[in-house]
Amino acid sequence: MLSTTSTSLAQAVLVNAETATSFSSDRRFYDDVNFPHGFKRSGDFTNKEAELLEAHGVAMQALAKGSRTAINEEEQHFVDAANGRVAAATMIEKLWQKYVKLAMGKPFYAVVGTTLLKSRAVAESVELAEDDIALAEAVDEPDEIVEEE
Repeated sequence: MLSTTSTSLAQAVLVNAETATSFSSDRRFYDDVNFPHGFKRSGDFTNKEAELLEAHGVAMQALAKGSRTAINEEEQHFVDAANGRVAAATMIEKLWQKYVKLAMGKPFYAVVGTTLLKSRAVAESVELAEDDIALAEAVDEPDEIVEEE
């Protein structure tokens, strides 16, 4: 029993050592355009997800764009998942897909009929403007004065 525990512990240490080099970067990742207040304050990511994005986002972005080559199987699977060749399986892959989806823009949900109300209001304001223009033109034109002879 002791040997199995030590073997599984050694395997866990080996796996952690391999993944420690995966997605490594010397810079933190920020997306000030889509998340100007940071990932944590956006409300879209948990604290753990925000930390992972900040720590490994530069590497994930480089792998997804193809400007960095994968150094192991984990990164190669990430590249395949980012390009849509395989389904996302790991937390990092799912997190990157979530980030990309949110960075493309958050969906806008409107109440049904809002567009009709807006278009009706616009049509009424256009009619009022046309009436005002016609009234202003009528006031600007003086009536013909008929002179008596």
